[in-house]
Amino acid sequence: MSTEHANRTNVRGIGVSPGRAAGPVAQLAGAIDPPPQGERLAEDADVEAAAESIATHAAAVADQLNTLAESAEGEAAEILTTTAQMAADPTLVKAAQAKVRDQRTSPALAVWEAADAVAEQLGSLGGYMAERARDVRDVRDRVVASLQDLPMPGIPQREEPFVLVALDLAPADTALLDPAKVRAIVTTEGGPTSHTAILARSLGIPAVVGASGAVEVLEEGRMVLVDGAAGTAVLDPTPEEVTAAEALAAQVRTFDGHGRTSDGKHIQLLANVGEPAGAGKAAEAGAEGVGLFRTEFCFLDRAEEPSIAEQVKEYRRVLAAFPGKKVVVRTLDAGADKPMPFLTDTAEPNPSLGVRGLRTSWRNPKILDNQLTAIAEAAAAESADVWVMAPMVATVAETEEFVAACAKHGLNTAGVMVEVPSAALMSGPILARAAFASIGTNDLTQYTMAADRLLGSLASLSDAFHPAVLRMVEETCRGGDQQSRPVGVCGEAAADPAIAVVLVGLGVSSLSMSPRSLADVAAVLAATSLQRCQELARLALGAESAEQARALVRGQLPVLDELGL
Repeated sequence: MSTEHANRTNVRGIGVSPGRAAGPVAQLAGAIDPPPQGERLAEDADVEAAAESIATHAAAVADQLNTLAESAEGEAAEILTTTAQMAADPTLVKAAQAKVRDQRTSPALAVWEAADAVAEQLGSLGGYMAERARDVRDVRDRVVASLQDLPMPGIPQREEPFVLVALDLAPADTALLDPAKVRAIVTTEGGPTSHTAILARSLGIPAVVGASGAVEVLEEGRMVLVDGAAGTAVLDPTPEEVTAAEALAAQVRTFDGHGRTSDGKHIQLLANVGEPAGAGKAAEAGAEGVGLFRTEFCFLDRAEEPSIAEQVKEYRRVLAAFPGKKVVVRTLDAGADKPMPFLTDTAEPNPSLGVRGLRTSWRNPKILDNQLTAIAEAAAAESADVWVMAPMVATVAETEEFVAACAKHGLNTAGVMVEVPSAALMSGPILARAAFASIGTNDLTQYTMAADRLLGSLASLSDAFHPAVLRMVEETCRGGDQQSRPVGVCGEAAADPAIAVVLVGLGVSSLSMSPRSLADVAAVLAATSLQRCQELARLALGAESAEQARALVRGQLPVLDELGL
């Protein structure tokens, strides 16, 4: 970006999805105003009918969200289904109905007050539960809008494409993003691992989050140019800048299925897959395999674990898409932001530091044993090269136990995820036991920086470009080198071409990301030698902040500007 352009920056935040795009600002459809305090039913009103109307409208909202979920795929469908279930939750409906029956509160106010009480309770718990408070308020707004016959809040409906500007996006909003209409996204809140960031990357929509003042500065209808890599939004760009942005957006890059640096060093470029339907898209995008197959989709929103047969059927669908290629299956990562009633304690005061990932097997070893049985059966039935890894490994002893459990099932390529500093610092002895390590940069950043990755107010700390996080990656790669074991990265950082180059320079041999990011990362790697990657890694390690590290690296990679990244 030129100095002149930088001086005209009106809003700066965290770039979470690369690319440049311009368009008129469309602000998120306004939040529903709270019904008047003390609003009561008329003397002659049918109290029971008013109470029942809450259930009727909540069911209508749930049906609408379920219908949208049926036409969506992957994480978007999962988000919409989860929000629909929240709308249909009898707890919220009954609490609101009680206010109508006992206090003659109007249905709209009763829903508002009941939802706010739940949201405040969740907010007080912190961490994952606090993040769910946003979902409750989203459901509240939708049900109240239905009760009052108001336009449903959410993504604006416009004929022309636009740049979406919002305080924040609810998960259901992000799930409805249409790349054909939404050219870019700018939000005041959110962080690099928020729903907005993850879905924007998967859809290829340039996005900036954590942009203070965005809603006030980026006024409705004004033309704005968004740079999703630099984290900037510029009002009233010149026609030449808009044309250049449109030309870059029109470029279609493809991945030939072989990641490498400019001097031929092979870097496996793999895909993250969250459910079977995503495997086909990953294969179509040219992924060299799957670096992270999240198996939670089988277990979510259930009262008990799925059967072995059911797991085998679902796992085979993913393995079948990659015959002869590597598929890294992560065992169940329950807990924290994925609570499961049959396995985890949702009342933990700090779920992120609680019983999650591999730790759930301490009290429920049978669930892990059943899953390994299912993975082994699926692997035997397909020709994919199946690797297995455990999440949230912190000690050498945990590594030994997991590797032994895998060996009992004939799964001989068993590895660990490095998500906590202890695993990074002990990577040498850990990798003396495990066949490989895969770094989850989302959690590694969270635990290194002591900053909840789901908390928007700490978004500036949730940056894998921070030298402290990069040193954890370096230490893990050093352990891998000592034991001649491969180390990969499967966190969101792998999808950022600028930091991907640094990761390769630190010694990472594979990068796993959303399929849509493969071509961009491949293009930047192909223009950069391994020696240059190592030089940039040293540059980043020597920085004093994430911002400085990013600026130093991007300043030495002109290919990013050339490609609009």
